[in-house]
Amino acid sequence: MTTEGLSGGVPGGARAADPVRVMVVDDHPMWRDAVARDLGEAGFEIVATAGDAEQAIRRARAACPDVLVLDLNLPDKPGVEVCRELVGPDSTLRVLVLSASGEHADVLEAVKSGATGYLVKSAGPQELLEAVRRTALGDPVFTPGLAGLVLGEYRRLAADPAPASQDGSDVPKLTERETEVLRLVAKGLSYKQIAERLVISHRTVQNHVQNTLGKLQLHNRVELVRYAIERGLDD
Repeated sequence: MTTEGLSGGVPGGARAADPVRVMVVDDHPMWRDAVARDLGEAGFEIVATAGDAEQAIRRARAACPDVLVLDLNLPDKPGVEVCRELVGPDSTLRVLVLSASGEHADVLEAVKSGATGYLVKSAGPQELLEAVRRTALGDPVFTPGLAGLVLGEYRRLAADPAPASQDGSDVPKLTERETEVLRLVAKGLSYKQIAERLVISHRTVQNHVQNTLGKLQLHNRVELVRYAIERGLDD
């Protein structure tokens, strides 16, 4: 893989002094080093690399990357376990899975565990750079053909009965803007598209989503979209 001639590790609107901080996790040293090198040459700041899950969790907590580029097939435990350990309601970490597998079950399990996007390793250099940039902004990024699969799974989950809360009367109240953002998330719009639709910044969209996750005690985008679809906000 090479990214010669490609540049721009900084997401749109960010200052050049603040490159996106990236960590690369893969158990194949040559692939891991190549991805890290190419991203670094494109302007991203490589803050750490790791070859297994335990190492990844430990180093990610120490290095605090913005984006974790993560392989699912790790020697000690699956990459999805890394997602579950590191991604939560208060986490700002974004996970982009970069995997040899395009199996639907792997894609859905990765998204349910907290991954923001999923790219197969056959993707070209420009696709990878753009995917990392967009992931840093909180946009869901998928190899073509997989986005529809994920949205379909959101709708299937929403059709299943949701666990009842202990106190149904104690549902947190969202602001008008949070509800508006949630409605657009449920329609499958990316954070960039939501920002353009509402004429607000990417960061503001991210903040609304994080606030909503916290209020509703949800853990990731899958649960958030399920919540929205159950309430008819995708109509």
